[in-house]
Amino acid sequence: MTMNPTSTTDPAGADSAPTRAGRREWTALGVLMLPLLLVSMDVSVLYFATPAISADLRPSGTQQLWIFDVYGFVLAGLLLTMGSLGDRIGRRRLLLMGAAAFGAASLLAAYANSAETLIAARAVLGIGGATLMPSTMGLLRTMFTDPAQRAKAIGLWSGVMTGGIALGSVMSGILVEHFWWGSVFLVNLPAMALLLLLGPVLLPESKNPAPGRFDRLSVPLSLAAVLPVVYGLKEIPSEGWNPGYVVSVTVGLLFAALFVRRQRTGTSPLIPPALFRGHGFTASLVLTLVCAFGMMGSAIFTTQYLQSVLGKSPLEAALWSLLPSVLIGIAGPLSAQLVQRGVPRGHVVACGFAVSAAGYALLALVGTDSLWLVLAAAGVLACGAVMVLSQLTDLAMSAAPAERAGTASSLLETGTEFGGALGMAVLGSIGTAVYRHTMPATAPAGARETLGGALAGAARLPGRTGQTLLATAREAFTSGMRGAAVAGAVILVLAAVGAAVTLRRIEAGRK
Repeated sequence: MTMNPTSTTDPAGADSAPTRAGRREWTALGVLMLPLLLVSMDVSVLYFATPAISADLRPSGTQQLWIFDVYGFVLAGLLLTMGSLGDRIGRRRLLLMGAAAFGAASLLAAYANSAETLIAARAVLGIGGATLMPSTMGLLRTMFTDPAQRAKAIGLWSGVMTGGIALGSVMSGILVEHFWWGSVFLVNLPAMALLLLLGPVLLPESKNPAPGRFDRLSVPLSLAAVLPVVYGLKEIPSEGWNPGYVVSVTVGLLFAALFVRRQRTGTSPLIPPALFRGHGFTASLVLTLVCAFGMMGSAIFTTQYLQSVLGKSPLEAALWSLLPSVLIGIAGPLSAQLVQRGVPRGHVVACGFAVSAAGYALLALVGTDSLWLVLAAAGVLACGAVMVLSQLTDLAMSAAPAERAGTASSLLETGTEFGGALGMAVLGSIGTAVYRHTMPATAPAGARETLGGALAGAARLPGRTGQTLLATAREAFTSGMRGAAVAGAVILVLAAVGAAVTLRRIEAGRK
């Protein structure tokens, strides 16, 4: 098959007469994986660069937080807008615009001479990332009309997306160790240049031939709905159920209700309600959120465990955390193979949830010196999550009309953001509650709050007293991690049952 790179609309019959993709489409997929990998890596790319940035730019505490967080907040807030915009103006066009913005912002960030400049550059990186993510999936939906090939391509997409987050921190550590902190941004330039060069040649243009008017009011409503909720949920694990964060989540939910009402009553909504009537789309969206809940809910513990319990340096911890990622690359394609060989999709998704639940079960067995058990748990959990995400993404994108591919993809990715933030908030709060209950009342106030506070307090105490406090705090943190793991396992087992029942009904309804 040879796709016409100048095609401007989604053929109405694309799904009724699927054509197998050829070398051109698979090469184009490889090109699409580059921006996807970099966008996911940029979530964690500042992990080791912070000390050097602080020494060079001297940001205030608030500025340092914004340097970290503004990328993820802008990305999450604009996904819905950019997915809908790509359906209207063309997904390839939006992808190339985003690549240019991402490259320019990377260059600005690399040579930023003030904290304000770096914050602005990170914000533009978030805007570029929000255009790249739904555009890649929307184009993938257009290029791979054969169901089996599309499932394989989406499996690869899911593996790259998941693995990029782990790779970002390691890459930043290696670059900062040998170069200056700006090098963590310069690595984006060759990939974006390659995309801008090859994209117009290899990628087909596709868009909704009758998109309707762009609803500008929905844009600020979506931002007001997404940003306060994501912000509040991400702060709760570290700061507790502070009234300010609860208010933030509540305000976001109120704006979410207004946004939904606007979509249901508007003449040309940003998110068409008909999209949710696609066979299996709503179920995929809900289950994706639950899967992200489990995947990100564990990350908050394993990262701290490697560094604060086992005493690994940040770079050592990042290198060790790469080991579980090795298995991720085979999980997505394996799930696609199982479905192609006749295993019902509902069984594969339920199995994926069960595998992730088994990862949590392993995490519930750890002690204060269980490096390999923690790595095995993280690997098993991630493999199950990729199995689930790849199949649910395929189901959702198959259920969505081709002309709404960008919007459908942005909804799934926004659901992943919400699920991840919710998982960190809920499981993080469980772990914190167990930690505080386990710590003795005689411990210093800061040590009773967090493991980080205990580490700081132990450093100020003499000899054996400090060592005893440290050992107690590490045991308390591990107990909290075990408690959260049990809760995570129960939630994912329930998700496995729900997925098996729901998806079986969906598959029966299709026959």
